[in-house]
Formats: sequence, structure tokens, C-alpha cells
Amino acid sequence: MSAAYEVAVRAEATLGEGPTWDAAAGRLIWIDILGSRIHTYDPVSGRRTTRTTEQHVGAVKPRAGGGLVLNLRDGVGLLDPDDTFRWLRHEPVPGRRANDAAVAPDGSLWAGTMRYDEAPGGGTLSRITGGGTAEVVLDDVAVSNGTGWSPDGRLMYYIDSPTRRVDVFDFEDGRVLGRRPLVEIEDGAGFPDGLTVDADGCVWVALWDGAAVRRYTPGGELDRVIELPTPRVTACAFGGPDLTDLYVTTARVGLSAPHPSAGSLLVVRGAGKGLAQPAFAG
Repeated sequence: MSAAYEVAVRAEATLGEGPTWDAAAGRLIWIDILGSRIHTYDPVSGRRTTRTTEQHVGAVKPRAGGGLVLNLRDGVGLLDPDDTFRWLRHEPVPGRRANDAAVAPDGSLWAGTMRYDEAPGGGTLSRITGGGTAEVVLDDVAVSNGTGWSPDGRLMYYIDSPTRRVDVFDFEDGRVLGRRPLVEIEDGAGFPDGLTVDADGCVWVALWDGAAVRRYTPGGELDRVIELPTPRVTACAFGGPDLTDLYVTTARVGLSAPHPSAGSLLVVRGAGKGLAQPAFAG
């Protein structure tokens, strides 16, 4: 089953990523990783903003006290409501950059990294608390990507894209246990990239070079496909006041003849029902 999409924001993002609904501000936040830009979009007023960062930015999430947390090339930074920037964790590694990140039910940031050359084992997934303490949870990652939690917070889903899998862990007291595959993406269907979990516990997966978003049941069964016109589909998230619209980011990088929608923010109205996302506790 497919569904009609609309272009929410016409753009030419090199590597559009990380759609996140900011409920407190009533806006969608999304980024262009390689363009070093943070975008916001208010679907009610149509207002859009763009902010340039000094480094490649892998993810941006709202903070509980206002402002934003940024997963940047050289670490994790905080942007205060008055636009003051400061580092929470500054730990540059030559040849490595930030990638996708997500906020856990306890308010911690699960921040991924990868090498620019995508070398196996060059990336990590770390848990960072609001106070700035950090723990490397996974240290043998190639391209750390989608991360999300089940509605009851007892399961964590995770993607290391070159594995072609969506893995699931048991999640207890901020720790992950019992890693096992939930879904394996078949050859020719693209690579799993970003993900989001809906109110039914189903996992929506964006497919890089797959021109689609897929929804899988909690048991790993494919039950819906949303086909899109551009191959490099990067991430998805529910947004809007009632969390029923699925926003999808896309990329132009590496495409010799990109579709006009490549790099734009897309939306599928009434696609499902999302979960309210926690803000970072820092």
C-alpha cells in the first residue's frame, strides 16, 4: 500500500536528515548534514527558518529547558534560547563526524558517529546525559543511523546501515541488552537509514537508494510501503499538532540527475499516529 506525498518545503539539501517534531514550539526541525544547516518549519503558519552551523551537523533535538542540543562533527553542543552556543562534550576525532541521534525516554541523548569514508568499525553510538557524562554503548559501528523506542520504553530499535538490518534490544535502566535482528532489508531495496516508531509500536524505516519508507509491525512483518519519487530517502518522523503527518527528509548527494524533490522535506498527510518525543534533559 502506498500513499500520496506532498512537498512540505521545497529545498535542495545536500543531505537532508533528522526530522524532529518540536511540540513546545509547534514546528518541525530538520537538517542538512553536509550543508551545515538547521531548518525549521511551522506547518500552521508556513514560517521557515534556516541557521548555518560552523561544522557538519548530524542531528538536532529540542531541550527540556528550551534551546537545542546539536550532534556535531567534533562533539555534542548546546544552543541556548538566547542563541548562545557551548560545548557539552568536545571530543574531535580526525576523519569522523556526527550522524543520527535520538532522545531516550529518560531524556538522555543517544548520539551516533561515523567516519567520512564509512569504514567498518569507525563509528560509535553513545549515551549522553543532561549533565554531559557519556558512555559508549556500541563501539563497532560503520554508519550509525536510526534509533527509537517502543511505546512502553522496553525496546530500543537501531540501524547500522551497511548491515541492512533493523536490530532490536531490550532496554532497561538506560542500558541495552540482547541485540537481535528485527528486519533484514533485501538486496535491491536500498539501505535502512532513519527510523521512527508509531503509537502502535510499528517501526517506520527510510530506505536510502530505496525510494520508499516502509512500516514494519513489532513482529518484523512488512505491512505498508510509501513509495517516493527520489531514491535517497534518509529519515522520517511524525509531526503536526496531532502527530498524524509523516515528514520525510531526502538527499541530493551523489545523484547525477536528481528528481526535483530531491533534497526537499516531504510529508504524507494522515499517515498514522506518532508518539510524543521526549526532549533532551540538558
